[in-house]
Amino acid sequence: MKDAKNFPALKNDNVLRAARGEPVDRVPVWVMRQAGRYLPEFQEVRKQHDFFTVCRTPELACEVTMQPLRRFDLDASIIFSDILVIPQAFGMTVEMHPGKGPVFPEPLQTPADLAKLKPEGAVERLSYVGEAITKMRHMLDGKVPLLGFTGAPWTLMGYMIEGGGSKTMSKAKAWLSDYTEDSKKLLDMLASSIVDYLEMQAKAGAQMLQVFESSAEHLTKEEFLTWCLPYLRDISSKLKQRLTEQNIPLVPMTIFAKGAGHSLAEQATLGYDVISLDWTVDPEEARKQVGPNITLQGNLDPQDLYKTPEEIRELATTMVRKFGKTRYIANLGHGITPQTPIVSMEVFVDAVHKAL
Repeated sequence: MKDAKNFPALKNDNVLRAARGEPVDRVPVWVMRQAGRYLPEFQEVRKQHDFFTVCRTPELACEVTMQPLRRFDLDASIIFSDILVIPQAFGMTVEMHPGKGPVFPEPLQTPADLAKLKPEGAVERLSYVGEAITKMRHMLDGKVPLLGFTGAPWTLMGYMIEGGGSKTMSKAKAWLSDYTEDSKKLLDMLASSIVDYLEMQAKAGAQMLQVFESSAEHLTKEEFLTWCLPYLRDISSKLKQRLTEQNIPLVPMTIFAKGAGHSLAEQATLGYDVISLDWTVDPEEARKQVGPNITLQGNLDPQDLYKTPEEIRELATTMVRKFGKTRYIANLGHGITPQTPIVSMEVFVDAVHKAL
């Protein structure tokens, strides 16, 4: 792996400046899932290669990471990967089924199944992500910062038990009440591997890291505070401690707990630099809840990108003006959806940059 000092100098650091609360020359914008299915050039890559083959092949991962940057004036790139590479590294089979999404043919059914998981050495089995990150830093040539990411423990646990995406998370939630100690054991195991994984990404050259607690929406506030918060806090504090001990510069960290707008004040205590918001949260209310010293990210409804260009421009402009130019990164309130028109992304990015 090339030494980080050989990376090209960064030309546009607005996302990092916004994350640290420094002045920006324009409101930075990027989009969750910006490298992906809505782009015809991504579809071309997928015709040739299986989804997880793209994730595991650094050249392919870098190519699709680069695709949106060739089209749009984005302020950040995010390495192409998937949150489910951690369960894979634990020895679980994950398949991507067309029209259905990820499927685990053998999900965890009872606590006895925890014995099958192999967390030891998981981070070594994810080395392809680190390779892609290092390669991507050189390929970007300093154009914009590169983000790394991971799924959060509860979200990963949900997939591992449900066997795929779920509208109810009923099996995973049953574990929380029926197998409380085993649930804690699994969440601890995941949190520990996530810290290893993020450390590896930071060393490989990721300049910012995002933790996706995408399934927080299935929990009540009390459940979120019990089953997500302690592990999210552990991840940020342990990672910072590890990097500090090795004299590695800390990278800004973002938490995105979708559906947890009820706990923004609590999220503000977790040690993350940025809190990403879904589209149900009012920008002004969010600012009141988290205070002035944390950056907010978000939060246009991805469905708004199906509206007319004029409507998108108006919605994006209004959103940016509500958040303001200080400590703000524009984004969607969740990932961009597959049929989103290309012109919608163009208008969204342009509107953000011109709003203030």
